[in-house]
Amino acid sequence: MMEKIGSIVLLTISILFFGTPLLFISVIILHPNYVWLLAATVLAVYFLLVLRILQFFKTKRRKQVAVLIIVGIMIVPTVLAGQTYYESKLATVDSEVDIWAYHPFTKNNQVVQLDEISTLTLEGKMPRIDGATALYPLYAAFVEATYPENTDYFGRTVMVNKTPDAYNNVINGKVDVIFAAGPSERQLKIAGQRKTELKMTPIGKEAFVFFVHKNNPIDNLTLEQVRSIYAGEITNWSQVGGANEKIRAFQRPEDSGSQTALQRLMGDTPIMEAVKHDVVTGMGGIIEEVAQYKNYKNALGYTFRYYSTEMVQNNQIKLLSIDGIAPTKDNIRNNTYPVTSEFYAITAGTSNDNTTKLIEWILSPQGQSLIEKVGYVPLDE
Repeated sequence: MMEKIGSIVLLTISILFFGTPLLFISVIILHPNYVWLLAATVLAVYFLLVLRILQFFKTKRRKQVAVLIIVGIMIVPTVLAGQTYYESKLATVDSEVDIWAYHPFTKNNQVVQLDEISTLTLEGKMPRIDGATALYPLYAAFVEATYPENTDYFGRTVMVNKTPDAYNNVINGKVDVIFAAGPSERQLKIAGQRKTELKMTPIGKEAFVFFVHKNNPIDNLTLEQVRSIYAGEITNWSQVGGANEKIRAFQRPEDSGSQTALQRLMGDTPIMEAVKHDVVTGMGGIIEEVAQYKNYKNALGYTFRYYSTEMVQNNQIKLLSIDGIAPTKDNIRNNTYPVTSEFYAITAGTSNDNTTKLIEWILSPQGQSLIEKVGYVPLDE
């Protein structure tokens, strides 16, 4: 018996010696659900070896009991790890966009060019600019049309951030102008607290769009149905003519351009609490994250037309018509698509005169034609 106890002690020391560093490294580099699976595997192997040392497997029933215990140890971590792997493979409309392809004046970039020589060539101090990711291809085209050629603009003079960061930069005077959708109430409040006035100059039009998995039979929602879904009043696709599936209506982070657009669409109707992933209770609590456009078969998401159709080009989703009107450029142009909004050049008291010149040029026929050529809808149509 003492020999068996000694073997178990030696095994325990070995597992701790080799397993502890392995688990520590896995915590750093792996998703928590994979760490749980790894820990459960180590525990299961340890349990089996201990039983073998104790010569537990003498009868068929004992072997069955051991198998049941191992299955009990492994089942929850395996399910969690499988779910994590599945979700990591799902296509998302918010997947990475290659912004390097749009850096001004870099070799073989995808920046759209004017068909003629620009009527504006800026001299002196160049405006520092920032903006939403979805508008980067557009203001990169502005830069190549009006700035002197220089491959070192990116990161210093020309930046690209998400909408909340861009607003913070213009409010705090870190840039002269940003290109983005209109500000949220919180962003306006922050500007007011800083005694900063945001001057918003409309420069083009865009569609706020809703999308579903390509296999979802739904092709159209009414505006009221959209509002009811995001108010939590409609919860199943069967209520709007679809399959008997719960609607997973995903949202974006607060102060992002698309979340602000949803809030404006909802008006005084409160938006339901954002969807959260509930990992099995009792396994360390609930991991909360706001999902960004996960492409589940029963999901509903939203974004802006250009970003989804021109930049991400995800063929696993389809854009919905709203009130029977598709979010096409023509329908944005003629103002028949119900959720059309302007996007802006936004300043906050810049002292750089070239900023005004740049915005005036953007509003000129040549600037508006470049907006059209990039893929957005200009103001004058």
